[in-house]
Amino acid sequence: MIHRKKLRPYLIGIYHTTLGDKPVPYTLKRSLRARYVRLEVRAETGLTLVVPRYYDLEELPGLLLKKTCWILDKLAEFGKESTPAAEREIRYGDLVPYLGGYLQIVNNDDVGTGAGIKRIKDKLVVNQSARDGELLPAVEKWYRQQAKRLIRKRVGELSPIMGVTYGRLTIRNTRTRWGSCSPQGNLSFNWKLAMVPEPVVDYVIVHELTHRKQMNHSRKFWKLMDEHCPRWPEHRKWLRSHEVTLAARSVGEGKR
Repeated sequence: MIHRKKLRPYLIGIYHTTLGDKPVPYTLKRSLRARYVRLEVRAETGLTLVVPRYYDLEELPGLLLKKTCWILDKLAEFGKESTPAAEREIRYGDLVPYLGGYLQIVNNDDVGTGAGIKRIKDKLVVNQSARDGELLPAVEKWYRQQAKRLIRKRVGELSPIMGVTYGRLTIRNTRTRWGSCSPQGNLSFNWKLAMVPEPVVDYVIVHELTHRKQMNHSRKFWKLMDEHCPRWPEHRKWLRSHEVTLAARSVGEGKR
């Protein structure tokens, strides 16, 4: 039996900014119902921003700068200039990104024991024994499994088409890039690619496989990209425009 709960604003991630020479961590959430940006400062969680569904996250730096005095006054009042404990705020009913869409986290009385997770259509069904505060590690483990499965499959399909070989393939948690290719032909990819649309995943894979022929970003490199991934500018633009959304531990880190 699957229990559904009323949707709350869902966690995008945890970020850090500098306001008035002070490092300020904050939690960013998106609401499917909100019409305006809402700023909250609480003693137990620090600064939280809740943005509407279609809010352009590139406007956040300007908003934070405009609200600097108010934010710093509130933080000083509560004495909360430390990292917020937002990781525990992933709860049943929240939405999490998956291959360009979203899945709702629900619990299931009949899965069995442990914190197992399985996808059922647009749901991530978690065993009831996993409490709200235990969801982040379980969901992250599921993401890693999905990324490994998808990326290994697509690398195996794309490499012969491109006429290249590769060495080891690893799935990692990297902070500054989506993928890499070593001079020895070893490939590494960010597990958070499981959160982006599949055509964008293919773009990152093709990018790294192209380095098997050109270990640079020369004209020859981009000519090969045009051949094997004609829409690469569109996919690169998508990644760059979603960098803020994908910058935190719970959503994704890195850029290409």
